[in-house]
Amino acid sequence: MPMSMTFDERYRAIDARDTRFDGQFVTAVRTTGIYCRPSCPARTPKPGNVTFYPTSAAAHEAGYRACRRCLPEAAPGSPEWDLRGDVAARAMRLIADGVVEREGVSGLAARLGYSPRHLTRMLSAELGAGPLALARAHRAHTARMLLVGTDLPASEVAFSAGFASVRQFNDTVREVFGMPPLALRARRHRNGAAGEPGTIDLVLPHRAPLDTEGLFAWMAARAIPGVEVATATSFARSLRLDGGPAWFELRADEGGRMRLRTRLTQLRDLPTVVARARRLFDLDADPVAVDAALGGRPELAPLVAAVPGIRVPGAADPHEMLIRAMVGQQITVGAARTALTALSEALGEPAPGLVETPLLFPTMAAIAERGHEVLRGPGARIRALTGAAAALADGSLTLTAGDDGPAQRSALLAMPGIGPWTADYVRMRVLGDPDVSLPGDVAVRTGAAAAGIPADPRGLEEWSAGVAPWRSYLTAHLWRAASTAPRPRRTTRPTPPTRTDISQEQT
Repeated sequence: MPMSMTFDERYRAIDARDTRFDGQFVTAVRTTGIYCRPSCPARTPKPGNVTFYPTSAAAHEAGYRACRRCLPEAAPGSPEWDLRGDVAARAMRLIADGVVEREGVSGLAARLGYSPRHLTRMLSAELGAGPLALARAHRAHTARMLLVGTDLPASEVAFSAGFASVRQFNDTVREVFGMPPLALRARRHRNGAAGEPGTIDLVLPHRAPLDTEGLFAWMAARAIPGVEVATATSFARSLRLDGGPAWFELRADEGGRMRLRTRLTQLRDLPTVVARARRLFDLDADPVAVDAALGGRPELAPLVAAVPGIRVPGAADPHEMLIRAMVGQQITVGAARTALTALSEALGEPAPGLVETPLLFPTMAAIAERGHEVLRGPGARIRALTGAAAALADGSLTLTAGDDGPAQRSALLAMPGIGPWTADYVRMRVLGDPDVSLPGDVAVRTGAAAAGIPADPRGLEEWSAGVAPWRSYLTAHLWRAASTAPRPRRTTRPTPPTRTDISQEQT
């Protein structure tokens, strides 16, 4: 992994201009005062002039500016922040979601369970920059996207990116990129038609290959009418954010790039939308590393060859994800979609101005108060759902992309009606944990049998340990294999599952 790579391994990567490592570290050159992405086409510097940093913020803090040729800020994000579960990784996920802008360093520290001073010391030692510098680098990245990808006035770009003032925006862009904002904008390359009035249209970088067909098909099978719209080539939804209702759409353009269109109540919510869209489609993954690890197993090689670049869908809203997972326990995707549609139509709120997706998914408070009027099924199951919603609404249960994985799992298992499948499935979707195994999942076991690997829970658990830390991607492949495997004809009535949280098909 990048953090454990030696100097020589990193140097070989930059000498080969290996795009796989873009976004995973940056190369600072003492003689030029510039830092670059690993694939920068410029002449490879001498080893004695090179320092490697884990983040661009660390390079900023050390006095370097971004290369104007390769624009390291335009690289995909590092997959390491999902692979790792330590404080640094959790902090990076929360910073990307805009926590520092909304709650300050004190709010970030409180979420992570540390004092602001101690958190700053920890991040500075681990990543070469404290939380303020990391958030500043993230704002610079957002500003660059807006300057080169939209025609927004520079003042609107400043506040959309999270800067407190235009002067702070100007100073930061000059310092990071070595040129004023309008000069950076002048260097852009026009791609495609201008966006609709009031709509921001951006390119979201990712590492190839990317299984867009599978992502859009997953979303289409689970889209909640009114809240989401999905086709074979696009996915759109409404979302409740800090500044008000928002809408975004993800689609692949003719050049294979992933594009984001969004309309916001408050422009300051843009970094949050970008971060959540990236997590939803797992755009910071390293598909080459995943495919190499899984494809090295003979049983999985045909699956990887058939679907290179598979992704594990994330979650646009962690609270919503828990409700969707609980509704989907023991029922099919279609049945879960019907139940969630009824819940959204009865308790969802209108999203003013969002014609394509006019509904917002119900608040946790609304589900806690009135969910029993809409939800159908055993009373204990309904009480578990409304109880979980109430705990999320009053804060007694927290669920964020920055949670500690084991702690999140323990907190979910302590809730009535939530078992191992639900807790692990939520961890996979909300945290983006790449190493989650679901050996009791019926669809996973069906896919395992079709692939010729052990299909009993214990055997599958033992076999899958050999592909760690990529078991979430193994799960995604087995779900895909299950969807194409021939269904055996039933000759006897099936025995109902005894565990309360095993799903037949995933929501």
